[in-house]
Amino acid sequence: MESRRKLLIVIAALLAVLIVTPFANSYVIVLVTHALIFAILAMSLDILLGFAGLPSLGQAAYLGMGAYLTAILATRFQFGLDWTFGLVVVLGILIGAATAALFGLFAVHAGGVYFLMITLALGMCVWGLAYRWNSLTGGDNGIVLPTRPEFGIQLADDVTYFFVVFGFFVAALALLTVLVRSPFGRSLVGIRENEPRMRILGYHTWLHKYLAFIIAGGFGGLAGVLWAHAHGLVSPEDVVLATSVDALLMVVLGGPGTLVGGAVGAGIVVFLREYLSTLVPWWQYVLGGVYVLTILYLPGGLMSVPERIRGWRARWENGVRVKFPRHTS
Repeated sequence: MESRRKLLIVIAALLAVLIVTPFANSYVIVLVTHALIFAILAMSLDILLGFAGLPSLGQAAYLGMGAYLTAILATRFQFGLDWTFGLVVVLGILIGAATAALFGLFAVHAGGVYFLMITLALGMCVWGLAYRWNSLTGGDNGIVLPTRPEFGIQLADDVTYFFVVFGFFVAALALLTVLVRSPFGRSLVGIRENEPRMRILGYHTWLHKYLAFIIAGGFGGLAGVLWAHAHGLVSPEDVVLATSVDALLMVVLGGPGTLVGGAVGAGIVVFLREYLSTLVPWWQYVLGGVYVLTILYLPGGLMSVPERIRGWRARWENGVRVKFPRHTS
């Protein structure tokens, strides 16, 4: 019953976003589109952090690989082929997964802070390539994309592109939900909680974490393809450490191990960073304060608020019963 209620709440929230956003002004539509793209990136990271217990600081590398692939195919290496949007999406997912497969060979053997530092170093390698390989990536200037391609429909319109991104977000959420509820996803939770015991039970824990790493890279590549067409410019700024930190904070803010929490965190971070910055010059302090308060008072993220409220209510009711016991005749 509880899971059904959560599902209905998620569906209602998605329908509200789908119905309300197209009637907003163009800036809000673009803002929501960006939030949905970063929600995919945050959910991909949640597979590692929330379910496998692997805090990564290299998720921006996969977004960058997907984004740069999209930009390069759109501007430089067409070779007479029609690089359709659907094909580029598939290639973006594959290059993200392939990059993660390579990086995972180095990172997954480590754990804890060592895993964090290795993913940070590997992510910075991608940034270095994007910054220094001027002939391919455009260096610091980046690559400006032409008008969005046609995908049966004209994607140049912001409202149309919002619907496309929304569809990819829903598909990613559904696929990742099926994944984490499968035996494979349950085994990741077991590895997070007690990896030595899982090894004793016969699970190949390294392989499970490696596959999770590749899956997270694939969805990161998908986010990169969508981001390249949404932003219209791909540059080294997309693969800097700050992008990976933002993704990590989105997951922590929303709630690790929930998937939906990453999407909620992405919406809050994008709103505070993009919209609030146009209102006040000290928006960074607001964002920092939200992070600090969440970590101190909501270690389970915003998605843990209903459970904490139920716990407070139960403790309060139990306290009332102790103070004022009922008398029966």
